[in-house]
Amino acid sequence: MKNNESILLVEDDQEIARIICDHLRKSGYSVTWASTGKEGYEDFKQAKYELVLVDLMLPEMDGFTLCKTIRLESDVPLIIISAKHEEESKIKGLGLGADDYLTKPFSLEELSARIHSHLRRYRRYLYKDEAGLITKYNDGLCIDFEKEVVFLHQKTVSLTAKELHLLLILAKNPLQTFSKSELYEHIWQQVDVEGNNTVTVHIKSLRTKINDGMRTAKYIQTVWGVGYRFIGEALT
Repeated sequence: MKNNESILLVEDDQEIARIICDHLRKSGYSVTWASTGKEGYEDFKQAKYELVLVDLMLPEMDGFTLCKTIRLESDVPLIIISAKHEEESKIKGLGLGADDYLTKPFSLEELSARIHSHLRRYRRYLYKDEAGLITKYNDGLCIDFEKEVVFLHQKTVSLTAKELHLLLILAKNPLQTFSKSELYEHIWQQVDVEGNNTVTVHIKSLRTKINDGMRTAKYIQTVWGVGYRFIGEALT
């Protein structure tokens, strides 16, 4: 049976990963395996996946951070598979955007059932949301989230990769305030240090290109002492 759906598995235990990969591939899924959190995030950025399975205790980037990072960019179903039984871990994982939490050891049949259930809901979501891939905002801004292209008054806006990433993260999470450190660590994938003004410089350039004044913000609002949030009003 061929499902034509791709699953990303992020699991550092080679034996567990092999068993899960073999089972899912026999069920018809295309599976990519990553053994570290950073490798998993790189794989996620480079391909399209319909579902992600994430262990919590991962090298380089832990599963909590990976879930939070992926959720900022995508609504793809996220299922945590972990040996952590504590309720606190489950609450934290679900609070960061995971859709489900499966405690090891679990049966492969239960894993398949959970995957099937989440994929079914995700298909319905995608079908309903297709028209929302392009969003028009007040004062002429338009974002094509699928093709990652930005327009202002129907003209393409030339953005650098970092400027585009900043705008997409903010616009996909409207009214959510992000600190400069959160944005820097998420987009540049480096630990922020005191005195780093990289995000400030890029936000200033981005605002100039989309004709968004800091004091009369239409799209990117400065939350003084905290960071930035997207306030653009989508046209219906």
